[in-house]
This record gives sequence, C-alpha cells and structure tokens, in this order.
Amino acid sequence: METYVEAWHWWVAAAALTVIEVFAPGVLFIWLAIGAAVVGAVLLAVPTLAIELQVLLFGVLSVVAVVIGRSYLRRHPVHSDDANVSRRGAQLIGQVFKLAEPISDGAGGRVRVGDTFWRAEGKGSIRADTRVRVIAVSGASLVVEPADATEGAAFEPGDADR
Repeated sequence: METYVEAWHWWVAAAALTVIEVFAPGVLFIWLAIGAAVVGAVLLAVPTLAIELQVLLFGVLSVVAVVIGRSYLRRHPVHSDDANVSRRGAQLIGQVFKLAEPISDGAGGRVRVGDTFWRAEGKGSIRADTRVRVIAVSGASLVVEPADATEGAAFEPGDADR
C-alpha cells in the first residue's frame, strides 16, 4: 500500500504549526510552518514527488528558514513597549497601596496588592493602614515610603496593636 500525500496535507501541517507558534514561547514553529507551506507549493508543481523527498525537502527548508529567521531576528530584535511585562514588582513602582502590617526598624511589613500580600521594606517605622508609595523593588520585597509627608510618622513598637 502506497501512501499519498497531497499539497493540502502540508498546508494543514503549516496551519497547525502556526497555531502552535501562537501558544508556544519563543519563535520556532513559524519557521517549520514556512517549510511545510513551501513543500505544499512544490507538491503542486511536482505532484509525483516521493514522500521521502517531501520529508527531506521539509527538513532542509525548515533548517534554512530557522537559520535565516534567527539571523534576521538577531539583527532586528523585537522590543516590547512594556519592558516590565515579566517583572511584576517593577510594574508596581509609583503605585500607592495601604500598608497591611506595620514596618518597624529592622522588621519588614506587608502591603496588600489586589488579592496578594507583598513583603514591604522602608526606612524607619510606618504604621499599618498608612498609604505607601512603592519606590523600588528589592528581590521579592517592595521598598515603600509614606505616600503623603504627613502620614506614616514613627511609632513605638506595640502601637500597631491599638
């Protein structure tokens, strides 16, 4: 029994590889999709091309497409409009939140951000429920300062219990 592969088989494979590219990280499957689409076009011109040669052509074209694509992307890198897209803490810089747990000398507090709590660090002592502005990120902690100059005056340990 002989296997027949028609041009549309390769185009379906190209479409499937393109869909995978959309959901997969990085840029790889699009080059394989280009290889599959070109093999489909070649198969229109040479419908009797043996399956072995089709697969070989797909492999060669895919490697060539990957090499050319990587070379192009190295010379023309894609820059994001949001440099902090994968850095959640950096996205919070400048925003104001309410301090959930106080910051006292040497001991960090906690800031509620949405439905999450972040460890907070700051200079001196800052009372709980004080509005604080995120000024930096240190590891997994937010560095904060009182949002208003009149808020967050120093307090004595134990004031948070009141």
